[in-house]
Parts: sequence; structure tokens; C-alpha cells
Amino acid sequence: MNFYEIALSLVPGIGDVFGKKLIAYCGSAEAVFRENKKLLRKIPRVGEKLLEALSGKEIFLLAEKEMAFIERYRIQVFSFLDKEYPYRLSNCFDSPLVLYYKGTGNLNHPKVIGFVGTRTPTEYGKEICNKLISGLVEQQIFIVSGLAYGIDTCAHKIALDNGLLTAAVLGHGLDRIYPSVNKSLAEKMVNQGGLVTDFPSNTEPDRENFPKRNRIIAGLCDAVVVIEAAHKGGALITAEIANSYNRDVFAVPGRIGDPYSEGTNSLIRTNKAALIQSPEDIRYILGWDVKDMKPGLVQRKIFLEMTPEELILVDILSGTGKMGIDELSLLAGLRMSVVSAALLNLEFEGVVQSLPGKIYAVM
Repeated sequence: MNFYEIALSLVPGIGDVFGKKLIAYCGSAEAVFRENKKLLRKIPRVGEKLLEALSGKEIFLLAEKEMAFIERYRIQVFSFLDKEYPYRLSNCFDSPLVLYYKGTGNLNHPKVIGFVGTRTPTEYGKEICNKLISGLVEQQIFIVSGLAYGIDTCAHKIALDNGLLTAAVLGHGLDRIYPSVNKSLAEKMVNQGGLVTDFPSNTEPDRENFPKRNRIIAGLCDAVVVIEAAHKGGALITAEIANSYNRDVFAVPGRIGDPYSEGTNSLIRTNKAALIQSPEDIRYILGWDVKDMKPGLVQRKIFLEMTPEELILVDILSGTGKMGIDELSLLAGLRMSVVSAALLNLEFEGVVQSLPGKIYAVM
């Protein structure tokens, strides 16, 4: 049940990126703990403090305690090596070693949108949030946010009211809810979505945890919507991270001079977010308004010679009609760079076409 992955994630100073590199060096999380010290010393960044932590009993005791908590409260644990691990998040270089999940919603849902914004929204912001989410009910989207005051809470509540799945990414362990006023909301979400975190139990909601939390919000989603944000804050951090992950970012414009429009207007002005005014804008940009096309290649391409990688991608698209590049990479078992190059060539040859939102379909 991912004991060694959990243990490795608890080692001070390792972090997600270096932890995954250690696993790659040694072959598995268990092998990291069992590897000869002389060999470990040859790995860059491995010092005596780390070697001491890896060989001590304290980490295993902490991991056993965490396992007991997980089993008691029926929490799911996804290692980045598990097939159940959210595939969108797995494509992010700094994705968590392990992810703790309490819920019923599928984090690999076909359509996942993040909603973020100010903790003190105006009535206009709440109204827009309701309009956008309610207008996407037919698409059966999965709403992801951070359970914070304001837009986060608003998005979760609207999703629940409309029968949509919604998940909150927490900046602390699953043994508590912050803010505590959202406890009843969180309980509802467990049965209509879930609660996600990469922090073990007994982790306090410390301020420095929330920027780390924001990368998971961005990584879980196809796109992130920003509704009312000041010139600094968590919502803009999430938008920046989403851009770095090559996600679509949308922002709702606001009045010039309004403090809670400075952030959204800045995102639009600097081309870091697409301006949206309605749910139709989201559907169009993400390609959800494009009618399903009949699979199959055009006649003139019957005798086209394709590489093995291209054949795999065309076969997948022929069966699904259309798909995002992240999911294509996962299903094909190919690196993103290989998939991108193959799709570009197929697009030049007139075999596939690129749709808004990084979606591809056979012609």
C-alpha cells in the first residue's frame, strides 16, 4: 500500500522532484532505503544527514503511523508510479510523490476545471462564478478548488447544488478542515467529489503550504478560471503555475481601478489568460462545442506511410474521436515530446487536426 513511497515522502529535505530522481536511480522507493551507502553517496545531493535519515527507524515509525491513519479513515493513497495517479498531474515535473485522497470522484475525469479567486469576492464575482459553473452543467465537469473563503467556497457550493463533482485541494493533512467553517461543506464533497492533499496527517495549515497546494490545483485541471483577484495572491500563483504546466488559463475581466480586478485584468493584458465572459467562451476555447466527427482517415491518406508512434496515436484518436495531448501521451505510453512531434507531422499530412484547447481529432 505504498509504504515505502510514503516513508520516502516523509524524509526531511528530499522533496518531490529529488525523491523521484532517487527512485529512478535506485529502481524503487524500497530500494532507496535498502541501497548501499557507498552507492548512495555517489548520487548528487546525497549527504550524511540524508543517509542518516534513510537508515534510521524514525521515518519508518512515522510511515507506520500514517498507514494506520489511512486505514482507519479509508483514505486512498496514490503513488506517482500508480496507474490510478491523476494522469494530468503526473505530467507535471514537480508532482507529489504521494497523493492522499478521501472521496468518490474520479480524479481522471474527462473534463476538470479549476476555479480560483479572491477570498473576499463581490456580489458580481459570486454571480459570475454561478453563471459559469451553471452554464457548464451539461458538460458534467469536475470542479477543483482550494476550499478557501470566497471564490473557492462559492465554486464548491455551486458545483454541489448543480449535481457536479467537486474536489478541494488542501494545504494540510486530512485529519482536519481549514477553514473550520467549511467542515460541513467538505463532508458533502467526500460523497460528491473529494478532498485531496499531499500533506500527511498532523500537518498544520501553515501559510507556506498553500503555494505548494496551488500547484496541485493547477496540475489536476484541463484549465483554470480566475474570478476576481488582487495584484498579488494565491489565485495569481495558481494561474502562473497553470501556465507553466501548459494549461489553459481563463480570467474574467473587471472594472478598471477595482482592487479585485487588478489581478485578472493583468493576466489578460499580459496574455497569460484568455478573456472570458460566459460559459460558451470556455466551451469554445476547450473545443467542447466541436461536434463529434466520424473516425477514419481521409481517402487521400490511405497509403500514407506512418511511423509506429503515429500509428498508435491515429488508432487511439480513431476510437475516441478527439482527445487532449496529455491523455494521448498517457494512453500511448509515449513521451510528450514524441507525441507533440508525431501530431505535428500528422497535422501537416492532413491526417489529424488541432482543435482549441490542445485537443486533437482525426480528419
